[in-house]
Amino acid sequence: MTKPQDKLRGWAAARKALLSGLRFTSLRLRLVVVFGLVALTAAVSASGIAYWLNREAVLTRTQDAVLRDFQQEMRNHASMLPVHPAQDELQRTAGQMANSSQRFSVLLTAEAADGKMITGNSELDTFTLEDVPKSLQKAVNKQQPLTSTNTSAYHLYWQRITQHDKSYLVGGARVIDGSTTGYMLKSLEPEAKDLNSLAWSLGIATGLALIGSALLAQAAATTVLKPVHRLGIAARRLGEGKLDTRLRVSGTDELADLSRTFNRTAESLEKRVADMSARDEASRRFVADMSHELRTPLTAITAVTEILEEELDAETGSVDPMIEPAVRLVVSETRRLGDLVENLMEVTRFDAGTARLILDDVDIADQITACIDARAWLDAVDLDAERGMTARLDPRRLDVILANLIGNALKHGGSPVRVSVRMEGEGEELVIEVQDHGPGIPEDVLPHVFDRFYKASASRPRSEGSGLGLSIALENAHIHGGEITAANAPGGGAVFTLRLPQDASELLADDLRGRDASAHGNGTEGTAG
Repeated sequence: MTKPQDKLRGWAAARKALLSGLRFTSLRLRLVVVFGLVALTAAVSASGIAYWLNREAVLTRTQDAVLRDFQQEMRNHASMLPVHPAQDELQRTAGQMANSSQRFSVLLTAEAADGKMITGNSELDTFTLEDVPKSLQKAVNKQQPLTSTNTSAYHLYWQRITQHDKSYLVGGARVIDGSTTGYMLKSLEPEAKDLNSLAWSLGIATGLALIGSALLAQAAATTVLKPVHRLGIAARRLGEGKLDTRLRVSGTDELADLSRTFNRTAESLEKRVADMSARDEASRRFVADMSHELRTPLTAITAVTEILEEELDAETGSVDPMIEPAVRLVVSETRRLGDLVENLMEVTRFDAGTARLILDDVDIADQITACIDARAWLDAVDLDAERGMTARLDPRRLDVILANLIGNALKHGGSPVRVSVRMEGEGEELVIEVQDHGPGIPEDVLPHVFDRFYKASASRPRSEGSGLGLSIALENAHIHGGEITAANAPGGGAVFTLRLPQDASELLADDLRGRDASAHGNGTEGTAG
C-alpha cells in the first residue's frame, strides 16, 4: 500500500525534475524572454492606464450629459406638478421627460391627496422602484439642512448599476416644496461596446508590441551574442591547441576590449608554450643524444664485465678473492646502467611521439608463459589463463608490460605472484590482473606508483630498479588504447590491473591517418569570426 509520504516525495521529485527541465540554457532565449517580459509589462501597463482613462472619460461625459438633461427635465416638467398630483398627471409628465435628447426612462413618485403613494412610468412599468437601489432612494429623499454653502434641501444623486450583465446609470432627484420624486434609468450599453472595442484595440496593440519586442530582442541578441559566439569558437580552438587563433577586433565597446584581451592572452600563451616546447624538445634531444652516446662505451664496458663475470664463475678462481666483491658490484651496476639507458631511450620515444605499434595475433597464455620462462620466474608465478584466448596486440610491448608488472610484484611484494586473465565486454577488452602477497602499497604512494623515478621510500633512493619500469608499462598500455590501475586487494597484497582492447588495429589506423594529415601540413586558421 502506498503511503502518503511516498506520494508527497514522488510529487516533489517530479516537480523538481519539471523545474530543472524548464531552466533556460540559451542566453539568446533568456534575452528574448526578458525583452518580451519587459515589453509585455510596459504594454499592459500603458494599455491598462489608457483604458482606464478613456473609460472614465467616456462614462463621465455620458453621465454628465444625461444628468444635466434629467435635471433640466425635472425643472421644466416635474417642478410644475401640484404638491399632490394625480396618477394621469404623473404618467403624462414622465412620458414628456423621457422624450428628451438623451432618451432615458423616467419614473415619478408622489403623494396623492389621500396620502397614498402613486407612480408614473414612461416605459409601461418596465422601470420600477425595485430597479432603484435602496441607498439611492434614501439619499434622494433625505432633506439636507440649509447652510450658507448648501442652498438646496434636496440634491441630485446617481449610481451605476449592473442588471442582467448590462450597465445602467440611475439618477434621482426630489422637487423642492413638493412631494414628487423623479428617477431616470439610462443604458450604458453603447459606451460599453465602445469600451470593448477600445479594449480589443489595446490588446491587439499589446500583442504587436510583444511581437515587435521579440524581434527587437532577437536582433539585439544577435548583435551582442555574435562576438560572444566568435569568442567561444576561438577559445575552443585555443583549447584544441591552435595557439595561433586570433579574433578580429572592431569598435571601441566592451566586447572589442574583451577581444583585444583575448588576443593578448592568446599571444602570450603561444609564446610561453613555444618557449616551453623548445625547452622540452631540447631536454628530450639531450636525453636521446646522451643515451645514444652512452650506448657505445657501455657496450664495450658490458663486454668486459661479461668476461669478468665468466672469470668469477670459472672453477679456476683466477680472480683475487679480495677484489671479487668489487668485480661483482661493477658487473651489477653495469647491467643496471644498461637497463637504465634502454629505459631512457624508450621514454624518449614516447615523449617524442615516435613509438609505434607492430601488431600481431597473440595467444595471451603463451605470451605470459614465455615472459615468465624467459626470466626464470616459473616457480614464483601462478598463471590462471585459458588457452586459445587471443588478441591483436604488439607482442614486444605486451612483454615489456608483463615483465615490469610481474617483476615489480616479485621485487616489492611476496611470492607466489598470481596472474589471471579474462575477457570482458563480450570479448572486446582483455583484462590481466597481477596480484602479489606482500604488505600492499601505502595509501600515500598509490597516486605516484606510475610516476617516473618515483621511489616509495625516501630513505632508500637507490635500489636495483631505475624507477621507470611502471611508467614505461603505463605508456605501452596507453599506446594500445588501454590503461593500468594499481590498488590493494581486500585480503592483502597489491593488485595491478591491465586493460587492453582485444584488437588495437583501429587505434593503429587512426594513428596512421593522423601522421598522414600532419605530413600534408594541415594548418590552423589564424582568425576566429
